[in-house]
Amino acid sequence: MQKNITSLGSLNWDDLKFFLEVARTRKASVAAKRLAVDYTTVSRRISSLEVSLGTLLFEKSRTNGFVLTTEGQRLLGYAESIESTLHMACEQVSGSGVALSGHVRMGCTEGFGSFFVTPQLSHFVDTYPAISVDILPLPHFISLSKREADIVIALERPEHGPYVCCKLCDYKLQLYATQDYLNQHPPIRKPTDLAEHPFISYVDDLAFSSELLYLANVVPGASASLRSTSVIAQYVAAQQGRSMAILPCFLAAQDPRLLPVLGEQIAITRKFWMYCREDLRKLKRITLLWDYIREVTEQNQGLLMGETREIKFAD
Repeated sequence: MQKNITSLGSLNWDDLKFFLEVARTRKASVAAKRLAVDYTTVSRRISSLEVSLGTLLFEKSRTNGFVLTTEGQRLLGYAESIESTLHMACEQVSGSGVALSGHVRMGCTEGFGSFFVTPQLSHFVDTYPAISVDILPLPHFISLSKREADIVIALERPEHGPYVCCKLCDYKLQLYATQDYLNQHPPIRKPTDLAEHPFISYVDDLAFSSELLYLANVVPGASASLRSTSVIAQYVAAQQGRSMAILPCFLAAQDPRLLPVLGEQIAITRKFWMYCREDLRKLKRITLLWDYIREVTEQNQGLLMGETREIKFAD
């Protein structure tokens, strides 16, 4: 007879930790790496948990990995609640020493994460050496539901879910080229002059957000013989002086080799949103990092909006 997972009082928290990692990664091998154990240990702990509950928690597939069953989905909600409660309990009962320690993983868009957030976090960990931070500056969507990160900075706010979300900032993108490029190509005095110039841009069908597809709107019929899913690759290509690129000011303005072309005539404004799970927002290490990122972002509005080339750091 199948047991009721909501009424059992003998669950082993260690087994639940293994369950959570497998549920989030869908692969026992990946879960094993994250838990610093071997594959057989993960498999054994999952089997033990299934036996103790008298139910199957995962369907195993060669293509999709470990997929939660209906009972597994039910347990996931309880396990995540227990995990969050334990985190909160540790902070509340262990005093201020624990309040300023721990680990945080932050996911971010690739350019912002590499050229703005990472430099800022190097100062943050100097101030709070007992807090370790992973920064994931990736050119794709980062999932909070799978606990790939604790805090995410993204181009779009989440449409639904148990998240706390705020608008972090506006930022501007402009058209950039090197002086060598401008010297060796026809002069650009107005937007219509851009039609015959080469660009580097995104691979349209692989862009992780429609917010990135701005070249066709800014320069209708633009020729982009070189395309990349990476804004950093576009930035490096523009440095070579063989094409132009629309780049965020916080990235390109810090490089004296790149010059804005047509200034305010070619300017795009986008937003960054910052969000995290509701059950993590009250953790002190999360609050510290959340407030720090908001503070340094506000201090750098000039860089983000292309009004200055200098990045500022918190005092």
